[in-house]
Amino acid sequence: MEQTLQAFKEHIVAATSGGAPLQIRGGGTKDWYGQEPRGEVLDTRPYSGIIDYEPTELVITARCGTPLSEIDAALAANNQVLAFEPPRFGGVSTVGGMVAAGLSGPGRQWSGSVRDFILGADLMDAQGQVLHFGGQVMKNVAGYDVSRLLTGSLGTLGLILQASIKVLPQAFATSTRVFEVDQANAIRLLNEWGGQPLPLSASAWVNGVLTIRLSGAQAAVSAAETKLGGSELTNGEDFWRDLREQNHVFFADVDAPLWRISLPSVTQPLALNGAQLIEWGGAQRWYRGDDGVAAIRAAATAAGGHASLYRGGDKSVGVFQPLAPAVAKIHRNLKASFDPSGIFNPGRMYSEF
Repeated sequence: MEQTLQAFKEHIVAATSGGAPLQIRGGGTKDWYGQEPRGEVLDTRPYSGIIDYEPTELVITARCGTPLSEIDAALAANNQVLAFEPPRFGGVSTVGGMVAAGLSGPGRQWSGSVRDFILGADLMDAQGQVLHFGGQVMKNVAGYDVSRLLTGSLGTLGLILQASIKVLPQAFATSTRVFEVDQANAIRLLNEWGGQPLPLSASAWVNGVLTIRLSGAQAAVSAAETKLGGSELTNGEDFWRDLREQNHVFFADVDAPLWRISLPSVTQPLALNGAQLIEWGGAQRWYRGDDGVAAIRAAATAAGGHASLYRGGDKSVGVFQPLAPAVAKIHRNLKASFDPSGIFNPGRMYSEF
C-alpha cells in the first residue's frame, strides 16, 4: 500500500505543478451526482482494505477504495451495520465515495447521517502531504471537525485516504407497516409519531400510501404495531432496499429531472405540479414534474429549506441551491486553504470553485 500512496502523491504533485484538474473516482457509481466531473481520473480502488475493526468498540477503519460490499460482509459477521444506510448503487461503491458524497438512506432521520458517524479521516492534500483528522473514538474529536467537513465535499478538498466510522448493532426485530393516507395527513402523522417513544426507523409516502419501518427489541416493535395499526408489508426488507438504492418505480426514469428538497419535517405539502415521494419523517421531499427551477427553489426557500437537482435535467441551472454570499465566501476560503491550485474535482459542487 505504500507504493500506492507514493503513486497518489506523485500524481497529485504533478497535477498541482501543471495546474491540471483531477477527477477523484472510486467505483464511479455516483458520477452523475453534482456538476459534470472533469479532469484526469485518479482511481482510488487500488488503495483498498479494512485497516482495523474491533466489533466491541463499534468502529471500523478502512481505506478509500474499499468496496462497501466488503464492509457489509465484515459487519454482518458480527450482526452490525452502517446505520445511516448509504446507497450501494450496484455494489461497487467505495468507502471514499460514500464519505465524499455524504448520501444517507431511509433511516437517516432516526439514526443520523454519514457525517454523524465519521470519527476520523486521513486526507492527502495538493502537496501530497497526508493530514490526519479526528480519531477512532468519539472523545478524540476536538476543535474544527475536519473529518466531518469532508463528508459531502464531493472530493473538492483533497483525496480522502481512509475513514474511521462508527457502526451499530443490527436491530433484533423489524416490521414494515402501510397506511392509506393523503400527503397532508401522512406528514401530520409522521410528526406526531416522531414525538412519541416509538421504535420508528424509516418512513416513506408515495401515491397515497404511507410506509413506516419499526426496528428494535421485539417487545417494542410488537407494542408499536398494536398501537399504530396499519397493514403488514411482508416484503418490507425489499421495499426499503429498493428505496435506498433508488430502484423504486418512482426513480425509474434516470434521465428525467429528479429534485431533492430538504425542508423542516412539519412543512405542509408543496404546491408543485408533479409527483412527490416523502422520506425522513417529512424532511426530505423528492419531486418529479414540469415546474421550473425558479418555482421549485422559491417553494423550498419559502418553507425554510433548499432544493438540489439530484439527477437528470439541465445542470447549467446549478445542481445545488446557490449559496448566500457569506456562506459562499466560507466555501471559497476552504477550497483555497485545502486546494490552492484548484486541482481536486474543480466545479463539482459549484462552478465557480
